[in-house]
Amino acid sequence: MLAYLATKEQFLTDAPNVAQKVHDLVLQNLGIEVSDREKQAWRNSIDGPMFFIVRDPRFPDNSAIAIEYRINRTKNRIDFLIAGTDSSGKEALLVIELKQWSNIDESKLDDCVKTWLGGRKTDEEHPSSQARGYMKRLQNMNSYIQQRSVGISACSYLHNCETDAVLRSEKFSDLCDKHPVFIAGESDNLLNFVHSRISQGVGVELLRRIDESPSLPATPLANAVGGMLKGQSEFVLMDEQKIAFESIVAAGMHKNDKKQVLIIQGGPGTGKSVVAINALARLMSKQKNVQYVTANKAPRDVFKEKLKDSLDRDFLKLLFTTSAGFGTAEENCYDMLLVDEAHRLKERAFTEPSGTNQIRAIIRASQTTVFFVDDSQQVTWQDAGSTEAIRAIAREFDAEIQEFTLQAQFRCNGSDEYLDWLDNLLKVRENEQRRLTSKEFDFQVFDDPRELHEAIKQKNLENNRSRMVAGYCWDWVSKRDSSIYDIRMPQYKYEARWNLEDYGGTFVIDPESVAEVGCIHTCQGLELDYVGVIVGPDLTLNSGELVTNPEARASTDKSLHGYKTALKSQPSAARARADRIVRNTYRTLMTRGMKGCYVHFTDAATAEHFRKHLV
Repeated sequence: MLAYLATKEQFLTDAPNVAQKVHDLVLQNLGIEVSDREKQAWRNSIDGPMFFIVRDPRFPDNSAIAIEYRINRTKNRIDFLIAGTDSSGKEALLVIELKQWSNIDESKLDDCVKTWLGGRKTDEEHPSSQARGYMKRLQNMNSYIQQRSVGISACSYLHNCETDAVLRSEKFSDLCDKHPVFIAGESDNLLNFVHSRISQGVGVELLRRIDESPSLPATPLANAVGGMLKGQSEFVLMDEQKIAFESIVAAGMHKNDKKQVLIIQGGPGTGKSVVAINALARLMSKQKNVQYVTANKAPRDVFKEKLKDSLDRDFLKLLFTTSAGFGTAEENCYDMLLVDEAHRLKERAFTEPSGTNQIRAIIRASQTTVFFVDDSQQVTWQDAGSTEAIRAIAREFDAEIQEFTLQAQFRCNGSDEYLDWLDNLLKVRENEQRRLTSKEFDFQVFDDPRELHEAIKQKNLENNRSRMVAGYCWDWVSKRDSSIYDIRMPQYKYEARWNLEDYGGTFVIDPESVAEVGCIHTCQGLELDYVGVIVGPDLTLNSGELVTNPEARASTDKSLHGYKTALKSQPSAARARADRIVRNTYRTLMTRGMKGCYVHFTDAATAEHFRKHLV
């Protein structure tokens, strides 16, 4: 998404107040309110050093300049983007990452350096690595760039830094050869690099075409996991993902007398599982005793199915394991346990002696433990893996705790707007996103569930990546008799069965399962292209407000097992907890799609409520 866009000539006309214009346009076009600190950073970088770069005669005339270019609708923004053609006449882009850093030290993390930010010295991704990540994200996600084979280059410019000892050290030699870093006093070198990549300007239309072209969704994790384990990831780790990944690897390689616990927080599609699988692959290659752990059966079964022809089945069972069973493990018998979907961990695992707390059992069993968690994806009464619970138990072991937050998401066509809108509408997390304006993510409300299911079947013909799911408001009678339909809506002549046990945990990839309807347990931790969601009577509109009705859940649903007992002793707390579970369930279901989400509400007023918040 474009904030500031201008030709070289217009940029120079706007000077020396480009930073103020950028501030106003970021708010106007991107809807982002920036801090005074960021505004000052623009003044220091754009009104100063970049102004002198652009006004130089060697900077191509009529080239297009985009400042704070937002990639898709994610939180990732490119500082400075130049567009034109190269010496052969081919369309070309140059990504420039601008930093005000002056004091830079070595970091123990790969592709990272240490610098002072916010009053403390912290590990940060090398600026050229960051620029490379933005470059690859554009290459992978923009249809115009792929179809036209637009050339993209990347570099970084640290105009306050006077020494390159760390930035160009041997560990960064390959990075800087491909994506050079420039420091204070090297404006001539930067200009020469710009001219070598963009030799002629062609106005702003190229960037407009790129900005207006459809986004391409990321590769589904399940399809890429095999290559990731071989070190051939299709995913580019960016910004906080890169820092989290390198920190995990460093922790896994570092001998420490104290236990280490890393907590990685992030919403749907922010790359928690991608970081986990990448870390698993890297540490396996270093001969570390590491396992991928998750309470959710579906991701484990899907990964195993995808890898069954390339890896031994017994090895796969060890590599991708359930969160139960660690209560009997020896202390520190693992170098690292990577616990995905940690919010699903149980207070008591009844398969273990004395109902061991799963967080405690897992930390005890491993020298280093990494928990990937989203508190807003707790969807059953037994889910106890909250961030605070993990912190508290880690302190019991006197563990060293590191915490990271992943923000930019890669699902839902990279549309942070959609997730913000959905969170606000479901009252999972309040924010300012009152309307869904994005056309990049295909969200539709269907009055007829039969038409919805047919639309999902049609989408599934493309690549077997679309499925129907629903809230658990219909008894699972077909579990014992597969000839019976579970979900019946006679007014629409619609009937369907819940996911048959024949699929096991592979509902989202079995070609036959598109005729059935999955529940939360078939898809949490996984992703689809299109997801069709039937929202049952446990979420309805009452006096203009979305309210939950736990009693509308099916009797065969175990997600709220314990609710009725708690209701007798602590009614307010029990209702509040059940309310969160219902809302979290629909949030999770409605964020499985990378391209679109189609929804039918059994309550007509709720359907109209969602429609009113679409533009």
